[in-house]
Amino acid sequence: MSETQSASAPQTRRQKFLVVVDDTAESRVALRYATRRARNVQSGVVLLRVVEPVDFNQWAGVAEIMRQEAYEAAEVLLRKLAEEVNLESGLLPEVSIREGKAKDELLRLVEEDPAIRMLVLAAAPGNEPGPLVTALAGQMAGNLSFPITIVPGNLTDDQIDRIT
Repeated sequence: MSETQSASAPQTRRQKFLVVVDDTAESRVALRYATRRARNVQSGVVLLRVVEPVDFNQWAGVAEIMRQEAYEAAEVLLRKLAEEVNLESGLLPEVSIREGKAKDELLRLVEEDPAIRMLVLAAAPGNEPGPLVTALAGQMAGNLSFPITIVPGNLTDDQIDRIT
């Protein structure tokens, strides 16, 4: 194919499901849901782990050590989850570690990657949803250009498998 033909050929962008992951059980529920859906509709998966900034102005050395430890823990978590996604679905997820407030970093990632077409979150079991679910499903839902799926955080693997 000539350079002109490839430049004028339509670019097919693989759609992606975005999951914000942490160490909670409900995060794993959201990940399983997104993985199963992505596999079934031939999409991709993006795993986002946001590291909260450490603020120890007087003890900069301690803050840097804490920051480095948080990044290392995030890398270990993402590596483990990416392996689980691959074993479960055959998909190779993209991973992203960012530092800041979860809502802000999520919005930045979505702005940078227009192939993200759905955000999958899981609501913690109980009376109060987490701050990310509250912010994105409430105050900010109208500002996003794609749907948000909020999965009950207490679903079992079998229940997820039946609905995906």
